[in-house]
Amino acid sequence: MELPRGMKDFDNNEFSRIEFVREKFLETSEVFGYKPMEPSSIESLSTLEAKSGESIKDDVYFFTDKGEREIALRFDFTVGLTRYAVSQKSMKLPAKISAFGGVWRYDEPQKGRYRFFHQWDVEIFGSANLEYDAEIIEFTSKFFSNLGLENIIIDISHRKLVQSYINEIFQEDDQQIVSDMLRAVDKIQKKSKQEIISEYEKKGYSRDKLEKIIEFSKITGTPSEILDKIDVSCFAGWDEITAIYDSLKNRDINNIQINLGIVRGLDYYSGIVFEAFDNTFDIGALVGGGRYDSLPEAFGRTDFGATGVAGGVERIILALENQNSKFKETDKRISVLYVNDQMKNHAIKIVSSLRNKGILVDIDLSGKSLKKQMEQSINSKFAVIVAPNEFSNGMVVLRNMLDRTEKQVKVEDLMSEFS
Repeated sequence: MELPRGMKDFDNNEFSRIEFVREKFLETSEVFGYKPMEPSSIESLSTLEAKSGESIKDDVYFFTDKGEREIALRFDFTVGLTRYAVSQKSMKLPAKISAFGGVWRYDEPQKGRYRFFHQWDVEIFGSANLEYDAEIIEFTSKFFSNLGLENIIIDISHRKLVQSYINEIFQEDDQQIVSDMLRAVDKIQKKSKQEIISEYEKKGYSRDKLEKIIEFSKITGTPSEILDKIDVSCFAGWDEITAIYDSLKNRDINNIQINLGIVRGLDYYSGIVFEAFDNTFDIGALVGGGRYDSLPEAFGRTDFGATGVAGGVERIILALENQNSKFKETDKRISVLYVNDQMKNHAIKIVSSLRNKGILVDIDLSGKSLKKQMEQSINSKFAVIVAPNEFSNGMVVLRNMLDRTEKQVKVEDLMSEFS
């Protein structure tokens, strides 16, 4: 039997790494005051279409249920959290919400991204406030730091600034042109310059204007470095970018730069946008986020806006593996071994006693030889060996599996060895 294309099982090693990321995410969320919740796994298809139009059907799992309703599996948390927020008429603002779980997308499977994968998400719902945007970016930086993920750079831009430049190049404010050019810029990380030019020349755009847009999107640096390369000081959004940059510096966030090629592919973004990358690992963006005030409005609320960030967990794990990160501290598990079948029940009793006190304990129940039990215990911190001579005197052998030293310990004193 085979799984459907793009689906996979997560074995113990993969699951434990996902759990490691989840624990660090929840720890960071608690520090920043985000309240965890999980929106429904199933949405009305019309809810997803309110965000991205009918074309969203190409990217999601949707079907008609037994009540002839068109429904879909969630493809991110932003939609569900926003739907929830706009429905809570008495919710106190600003509301800071976090989520972690699985999502489904009907796109081509790729490295670090199956059609079912795990995602983390934080959102702030409230009035438009640049400090909220700055906190979302600060959260992202601190979360990666808590994971032990190094070499992270966070690229910041503003949709309105890029739109202003597009309007200047084309000498008109045509929404279709803006939309096409934003998509062209968003493809630069995935396609070559020539591929993008060829694609959009076929749609009627001039090579000269396309090259100007692409060259603009390659500009990066601090605010002063940007202005040395091109005068964008009069463009919409520039003041907000510099304010965000200054706020993050005040928060001691230094792994940031302005990157005019960051636009984010989704149409609902309305202000600051950002993505984070591992600059030593070519795997694409680890996270993406920004301000999306238009989405609550699409759901019927005009009295507050929203800003947030989300990241793919499996892709982050690949980045951690690439830098040879340790996903756990030294294993705290204890193995209890027995010399023969007569000692087995005594060993099981010791195991249950330790487990009742919260100690992580393993024991072989299949009657393997002591040598085989020892081989299975190689990743344990200690091995407790129950042998006839020692046990007759109320003692067991405690073996340190790291330095291979041994000593005899009274059974009743075992707990003090593990505290």
